[in-house]
Amino acid sequence: MKIRSLLGVALVVVTVLPRDIRGQGLDSGARRRQEVGTLVRTEMQGRQIPGMQVVVVQHGKIVMKAAYGLADVEHSIPVTNQTLFSVASMTKAFTGVAIMQLVEEGKLRLDASVSEYVEGLPMAWRAVTVAQLLTHESGIPDIVDQRKGKLVGDGSPESFISKANTLPMEFAPGERFSYNQTNYLLLGKIIEKLSGETYRQFVTDGQLVVAGMRGARFGGFSDIVKDRAQPYDLQRIDLQRMDRKGVGKERLINIFYESVPALDPANGIDSSAEEIADWVIALQQGRLLKDRKSIDTMWTPGVLRDGERGGFGGPLNGYALGWPVMSRATHRAMAPIGGNWAALFVYPDDDLSVVVLTNLQGSHPEMFVDDIAGCFVPDIRNAVGFGIPRAIKTLQAEIAKRGFEHAIEIVSDPKNKEWKAKLREADVNALGYRLLGGGEQKQALEIFKLNAALFPGSANVYDSLADGYEGVGERGLAIASYKRSLQLNPQNENAASRVKALEAEGAKP
Repeated sequence: MKIRSLLGVALVVVTVLPRDIRGQGLDSGARRRQEVGTLVRTEMQGRQIPGMQVVVVQHGKIVMKAAYGLADVEHSIPVTNQTLFSVASMTKAFTGVAIMQLVEEGKLRLDASVSEYVEGLPMAWRAVTVAQLLTHESGIPDIVDQRKGKLVGDGSPESFISKANTLPMEFAPGERFSYNQTNYLLLGKIIEKLSGETYRQFVTDGQLVVAGMRGARFGGFSDIVKDRAQPYDLQRIDLQRMDRKGVGKERLINIFYESVPALDPANGIDSSAEEIADWVIALQQGRLLKDRKSIDTMWTPGVLRDGERGGFGGPLNGYALGWPVMSRATHRAMAPIGGNWAALFVYPDDDLSVVVLTNLQGSHPEMFVDDIAGCFVPDIRNAVGFGIPRAIKTLQAEIAKRGFEHAIEIVSDPKNKEWKAKLREADVNALGYRLLGGGEQKQALEIFKLNAALFPGSANVYDSLADGYEGVGERGLAIASYKRSLQLNPQNENAASRVKALEAEGAKP
């Protein structure tokens, strides 16, 4: 459950750069680091990220590490390379390694039923395999009640399993992908039973110590952890209710989450980016898993009953054993992400890894990791990943020539037919929100108008268009757009709540 407390301070971004990129006559490595620094500062400003760490591993060595901005905005505490960040669900990759260690020891089979290792499970759960827990294909009810944002029961494994006896399966095992914290709670119980240790001790001894991660530790979201960056969120501000001195549409707030030790296997690790990089190096050097085949197995995406891969969708088109996967023609990546604020991309074919940790929920660093990687392997910039698609780059270039107010005219021009056909709704929407997040409300509105013209049958584009109208204070037009979104999708709860709120404030469509 999210509990928010207001933090009435302005956002300050301070960049700490390696000394060598401030000097003259930079070598190729320094130029790459300088390029990354420029890219990171741009992303931090546009996404309003208070603090960040970036570490790049190439050919088994750390070739860049840098700390930027503030770990604690209120007290002006800068991020250092030793600052700890919650890596949230990136922890699931550590659980994947722990499971494979037990497989190597001959104590566990991936195709075995969960009931072989955990007693007292509901009958319906007994068809679920260990692999299906790892790949989120189990169908077991989630310990997190998504409607209420609370844990079921008191958060202990026993209380949840007892409660789960009264809950139906979400779907038959292997039928579809559904991201689910219960899967990793059960994996934690399996690890503890087969190892004879607590989950924390098993992972500490078998991974953190081996990789030299002396600063990393376990701590729930709500725990007080020394030297950990304070996590933030951006709260929307109603500009119409602010005085004319108001300078922004959003403000930073502290965030805290309900957490329990039982969910350590899902989200319990705090670490620095440098120590995550050390862990990746240890993994690839065979110090965590002895057999290279174990890594290959761990990085193989799960397959559903219909032969399709399960996954988050979009570029993250697969989910392996604790590791989200980006399968693409070139520059494939294993991509654990966490909290919408942490990302690790391992590019096995390029012998490259990039770690980005931030302290802003919703900063989505996975959206620009490919760009950082491209500073070291230039061809990655051409891969279809989280980087800006070519069609969007072409659109931006044309808009730069003619202006945002001509966006619809630009894509309607017959000479632009070829790249217009490659414009995707999600990519255009992302461009609009990047502009909105950067304070360019009028420009964002024009992009949202363009998306509505391109995809008039989509409820989502009208929901975003309404956000654009709200951004420039056009509440009546915002209501009209929200209502159009509701016509297309009556289940759009956000649109319904915004219409109700705006109409209560006296706005007229």
